[in-house]
Amino acid sequence: MMCQVLVHCKAKQLPIIGLVMKERGFISQILCAKYGGYLTFASLEKGKESAPGQPTVTELINKYKIKQIGPDTKVFGIIGNPVGHSKSPILQNQAFRSVGFDAVFLPFLSDDLVKFLSTFSSPDYAGFSCTMPHKEIAVRCCDYLDPIARDIGAINTIVRRPDGKLVGYNTDYVGAIAAIEDAIRASQPTDPTTSPLAGRPFVVIGAGGAAKAVAYGAKEKGAKVVIANRTFARAQELATLIGGTALTLSELENYHPEEGMILANATSVGMYPNVNETPLSKKALRNYSIVFDAVYIPKETRLLREAAECGATVVDGLDMLLRLVMVQFGLFTGGMPAPRRLMRDAILTSTQ
Repeated sequence: MMCQVLVHCKAKQLPIIGLVMKERGFISQILCAKYGGYLTFASLEKGKESAPGQPTVTELINKYKIKQIGPDTKVFGIIGNPVGHSKSPILQNQAFRSVGFDAVFLPFLSDDLVKFLSTFSSPDYAGFSCTMPHKEIAVRCCDYLDPIARDIGAINTIVRRPDGKLVGYNTDYVGAIAAIEDAIRASQPTDPTTSPLAGRPFVVIGAGGAAKAVAYGAKEKGAKVVIANRTFARAQELATLIGGTALTLSELENYHPEEGMILANATSVGMYPNVNETPLSKKALRNYSIVFDAVYIPKETRLLREAAECGATVVDGLDMLLRLVMVQFGLFTGGMPAPRRLMRDAILTSTQ
């Protein structure tokens, strides 16, 4: 509605300051530049906001490049709740500018994905990243699905074609599995002709969209996948889907069928601000040689810290994030190669 008002006033050559307040209105303070807004608002520094969700001047200029946003700028973004912690806007915006791609990437706070996609249906809204809790429902929102995304039953990337049709992809499994494989290869001798996951017990905590992607990727690499979840029925459902076995979280505490086990946390347990939470006890972590956590805020979660103390090789969520956003970048830009070094530097800088 605000965009429509701005467009109308621009056509009538009427200067207008149009924006929506609070965190859900954050995007209006950026997109006003696309729709002819006369001015926008920002705070001078973090902590000095006059209203919740207000960006800083530095964010407007450096993170979102508001001075370069115009009528032809394509809009991309990450849809979720919560979404303010996401590093994707930093990575994608810097990458877009580095290759001269006229686009902006925003955080879209939304509880209702179906309503969101019907509201932001203009061709200018060219693609989205989906995070919790929308990855599974997003499957039903797309007109077409990439075959792998269909097999997984969850997507994290939506691209709007020129004809308006929505195509769903899953890049989570690529990011997670590649990060874990690289960590194993760096820590121990492996056969270069096969995946280091092949034949190894691979425990996935969770049964949502991220867990489906990780479990699918591990199974494709030949791992013996085990699903553990707070709701056992959901663990059974996912285990049946990918040809694995299911455990309750209480059973997982004493689960140790063999050496060399891999653990992957695909839940939000331990994510900021609940940094003292962990999905598994430190005692149980002694059974694992590799521990991966999809959470990346904070970079070192309690799970990873305690796993390292037990002698495990740990893989943080930022490694996964870098890989999956590189694939997303290619999908968003029509096949442009992602600037890996720039995106990695942006991740490291944003977590310092």
